[in-house]
Amino acid sequence: GRPAARPGESDYIVSGRTDTDWVLQYINAETTAGGIAHWITTQVAGQLRTSAADWEAAWQAYIAGIINQTEPFQISHGGPVIAVQIDNEYQQRSTTSPYYTLLEETYRNASIDVPLTYNDAGERSNFINGSGAVDLYGLDAYPQLFDCAHPTKWNPVVTNYLSYHERVNPAQPFYFPEFQGGSFDAWGPGAPGYPACAQLTGPEFQSVFNRQLWASNVKMLSYYMLHGGTNWGAFPFHGVYTSYDYGASIAENRAISTKFSELKLQGIFLRSSPAFYKTNFIGDTSAGGALPNTTNVAAFVSLLTNPDTKTGFYVLRQTDGTSTAITNFNMTIATSLSPTLNIPIVTPTLTISGRESKLILTNYAFGGSTVDYTTAQVFFAGKIGTRDVLFLYGQPTESHELRLALTGTPNTAHQSAQVSRTSSVSGTTILGIHTGLTGLSTLYDSSTQLVLYADYATAATFWAPVISSGGQFGNFWSIGSNSTLLVGGPYLVRTAAVSGSTLALVGDLNATSSSSSSTVPLSLIVPPSIKSVTWNGAAVAVQAGISTVGGWTGTVGPRAAATQVKIPALTGWRYADSLPEVQSGFSDAGWVTANHTSTNIPFPMYYGDGRVLYGCDYGFCENIVLWRGHFNAATSPPASVNLSINGGEAFAASVWLNDVFLGTSFGNSSNNRHILEETDDKFTFPAGSVKTGDNVITIVQDNMGLNETINGNANTCKSPRGVRGFALSPNTTSFGSWKVQGKVGGYLGFPDKTRGIMNEGGLFGERAGWHLPGFDTSAWVKRDLLQGLPGGGAGVGFFVTELDLAIPAGTDVFLSFTFEEPLGQAYRAYLFVNGWMMGKRVANLGPQAKFPVHQGILNFSGKNTVAVALWSMSSAPVTPNLQLVVDGVLDGGVPGGVTVNNPAFSSAGRV
Repeated sequence: GRPAARPGESDYIVSGRTDTDWVLQYINAETTAGGIAHWITTQVAGQLRTSAADWEAAWQAYIAGIINQTEPFQISHGGPVIAVQIDNEYQQRSTTSPYYTLLEETYRNASIDVPLTYNDAGERSNFINGSGAVDLYGLDAYPQLFDCAHPTKWNPVVTNYLSYHERVNPAQPFYFPEFQGGSFDAWGPGAPGYPACAQLTGPEFQSVFNRQLWASNVKMLSYYMLHGGTNWGAFPFHGVYTSYDYGASIAENRAISTKFSELKLQGIFLRSSPAFYKTNFIGDTSAGGALPNTTNVAAFVSLLTNPDTKTGFYVLRQTDGTSTAITNFNMTIATSLSPTLNIPIVTPTLTISGRESKLILTNYAFGGSTVDYTTAQVFFAGKIGTRDVLFLYGQPTESHELRLALTGTPNTAHQSAQVSRTSSVSGTTILGIHTGLTGLSTLYDSSTQLVLYADYATAATFWAPVISSGGQFGNFWSIGSNSTLLVGGPYLVRTAAVSGSTLALVGDLNATSSSSSSTVPLSLIVPPSIKSVTWNGAAVAVQAGISTVGGWTGTVGPRAAATQVKIPALTGWRYADSLPEVQSGFSDAGWVTANHTSTNIPFPMYYGDGRVLYGCDYGFCENIVLWRGHFNAATSPPASVNLSINGGEAFAASVWLNDVFLGTSFGNSSNNRHILEETDDKFTFPAGSVKTGDNVITIVQDNMGLNETINGNANTCKSPRGVRGFALSPNTTSFGSWKVQGKVGGYLGFPDKTRGIMNEGGLFGERAGWHLPGFDTSAWVKRDLLQGLPGGGAGVGFFVTELDLAIPAGTDVFLSFTFEEPLGQAYRAYLFVNGWMMGKRVANLGPQAKFPVHQGILNFSGKNTVAVALWSMSSAPVTPNLQLVVDGVLDGGVPGGVTVNNPAFSSAGRV
């Protein structure tokens, strides 16, 4: 949604609401003004996010839009919404509590009956009790912090989560609305980029830190971020760049990472373990703890048990969570068969590899059977067909064992010979899994039970799709369906459906030429009633394997068309100058006169003549804003101008006197190591540049986004973007009129309602619609983008080309526009794809050079318009080398394809 994008309108759109568990009014998230609409930051005089009357009037329409979209999709109405978060990361004070109370009343008075929640910025105890308290309190945590430049440096595991919860809200479920799933990255050549952030918060981090949450008895958990995204247009705040990949488990370009595989293994285990939903914390091996039961102090153990089923969850990790050492040990556990049991029994030792966490389970149910204990990890436990199925996994460098009562008539055809079997107490058997076992192995296969084991890498290829039962909650596990099956091998399994004796699978296969083979092994654990299988509608030949009953193997492969995807080169560029404002005779008569002498922005001008030159005050808050200051040099001509310019971190502003380029003020220090929010510079006038009569200072200023709430003060979102000081020197001459121009139409009159208020800035080409599909560039000169601007100097130009794509249906291609020249050139490039501003290339700072663009913005089956607004910021030539590259190909894709909605050029409302 676009929160209250225009005064008095909600403009709120819930996308994908049938797949979400909660909808929220989100604040911060590295978005401009933390998600608050730009017009509010200047037109609301009162303190934001308080009970101020004008703030209340401003948010009413937006909240009404949320309520309108959410109400029919609450779980109480048969939908997926289980809670509504009313706000985010704030402080409970006398000025803010009434605001929260009013928010809650607004939701409740409009038929929102699911719990209202809040996310605290750490362990701060806000809105748990007293005025403004919510139904369900939660907090966020980013224990690894955000130093992606040192991705192997870990912070210690946080050990006080449980004590905090028991102290502040023990009667509520322990809830983390945000837990670290990645990291944002900052501007600058010292920034490593998001691959390093993915490493910092990789599967090892997820293994240790996520399971530490389990050990702390956390019962509700949401990761920030699960899926990386794109800060298109003017959505980012000034501290981050276009990509919001975040090093997330699903990358910005939609590729699945090893982080996703680890989360999948954890998630299916939790889904399979209803006994974990209700546990008591028993103790741990901390100093003075209740469980000093390991033979090695380097191993740390926490124990939780279910009071009803007596299932035990021993959570193991290194005592020093940052350690990369391998720790071997024995320990004592309690099971229903052995109140005191020293393990392991048949394997040499328990092992925790460096930066790894795992569980030992006792009295653990799978279907109607029970495991007395297992040191192997559980991926899946439950019934498939009429059989009890247990799927275990582990690292092949470690040994594992489990004890259980084996039932049914055994089938020995598929049992692994590399697994030992030892009789134990009460008719149970200990299955020993020794080091070196890889692939998928059948430990026990009978008419009533199936026990499988795989090494970690093999287990990570498996999926457990829900088989819909129909009805309101048919796709939701435990409340609508408890039917599933296991599918191993494919890159992605989207859905599984059973019709009669046929299993229909829909999903994706990796068809990237550099990484794909001709076929992928397919492994299936299905009900015995399944006799045939299809993959994306095509029949698959399968044969018995894994298990005598309900175990099938086969192969699937990508279609030939998917392995032969070709992308055309970006050629045929046309060029036009986009800075007529510095040319003689340009008239700014139609621009807004910047004559305000007061402002609701709480940051004063530094110097000038009393006029306020903040773009947001005049309706121009997004992207590039142009300023023109007039002065008359009839008598003593000035020699320079001083300008204090605020554009946010990593901004830039180029300055001209008439048609003479004076220089560029960069929002970074000379060594590019300190990113600045504002600058104060003196621009000297070359000899002869001041003319008799009217002279014009033209400023092209980039707005990098507004600040978020800082230290609980929401009025920091009212950022003073623009010119905070102006003075001619010597001061015998003063400025006459100041004119300002940003996005055409400002807050209310912008013509492109589809792409919205955040998409465009104030460059002449943007105001004229040059970036839109269908704009006629046939009269423009032919000039390759790699050649830069004519003459090689400072200025702004538009480059436009078209390309045709013919990507086969049912193919998902990860495409990125990539600037391939080295970092360091003084230019900015604004990338428009079919009219959407999908990238801001800051070539002197970086780090981003690759800009993923997905289907829907790109038309995979037809013509596409690519436009680049090139701003050269020095007298040195620049050579942007933009290419469209394929990052990956999947055969399958989104069923039914993706709808394209890229409105073409219209002259209405344009200059």
